[in-house]
Amino acid sequence: MRVAILDDYQSIAKDMADWNSLSSTTISFFPDHLSQEHDLVSRLKDFDIIMGMRERTPFPKSLIDQLPNLKLLITSGARNASFDLEAATNQGILVCGTQGSGEGPTELTWGLILALLRNIPQEDRLTREGKWGTSVGIGLKGKTIGLLGLGHIGSLVAKIANAFDMKVVAWSQNLTPERAEACDSTLVSKTELFQLSDILSIHVRLSERTRGLVGEPELNLMKKTAYLINISRGPIVDESALISHLESQQLAGAGLDTFDVEPISPNHPLLSLPNVVLTPHIGYVTQEGYRAFYQGVVENIKAFMSGEPIRVINQEVLNKKT
Repeated sequence: MRVAILDDYQSIAKDMADWNSLSSTTISFFPDHLSQEHDLVSRLKDFDIIMGMRERTPFPKSLIDQLPNLKLLITSGARNASFDLEAATNQGILVCGTQGSGEGPTELTWGLILALLRNIPQEDRLTREGKWGTSVGIGLKGKTIGLLGLGHIGSLVAKIANAFDMKVVAWSQNLTPERAEACDSTLVSKTELFQLSDILSIHVRLSERTRGLVGEPELNLMKKTAYLINISRGPIVDESALISHLESQQLAGAGLDTFDVEPISPNHPLLSLPNVVLTPHIGYVTQEGYRAFYQGVVENIKAFMSGEPIRVINQEVLNKKT
């Protein structure tokens, strides 16, 4: 079996799992990212098993259909919106996930918030340049944080916000008053969420229902002193509208870990904006998280080769075989 581990940006995957325990396999680690489909086909056409890290490399039908040897496609985590499950199922390709570990996305959310409101990146750079004390930060106590989504991560963000003595409001399509109250937050309308928030933090999954959920009309509702945080998925926010609001200072700033296209292009307009803190989709990138992901891949491959696959996402493939 030939195994490909994709988008190993930090060249760290080899150290995060016991790959030597996989007998009868040849494992290739790829630290570089390929975005062109013909390049991916050329690289991957001979592999039996491929592991994709989150949505770094999408697997649409057009790519899957050109990988004749592919038998097992693995994603880190329990789901991957960029994998075409129907196409994989039609080709008889099993898709499996892994477990995760730690609360990296929650922690990064607060890292971005504090970096923005206390001007940490700028002050670090200017201090190194000999310029001492150039800005005045903004405190969190008494401010209102609006949570777009109150699932696992959103609820933990709310918990920390309450520790900062902030006001916590929340909204999502299915959020109930009972769930909001259980998370020490207040359910408000969608309009109120954007109007009231000093900080708006996004914690919903990307789907057809949430794609473009934060657009021009929603951004127009926000205060000019407000900040937007997105560690979920780039396409949830209308990127062009966000850039326009940041450039015109209709929005005070943004902390972004996810983008429409990743990696972000070197000439992307967000890179030149002074009121933005950017990170390269590292919400889940911790030592604990990587160990859970990559060791999960090893477990998935062993289970697949033994004929008893685990953490199967497209169960239909197994149903067809039985």
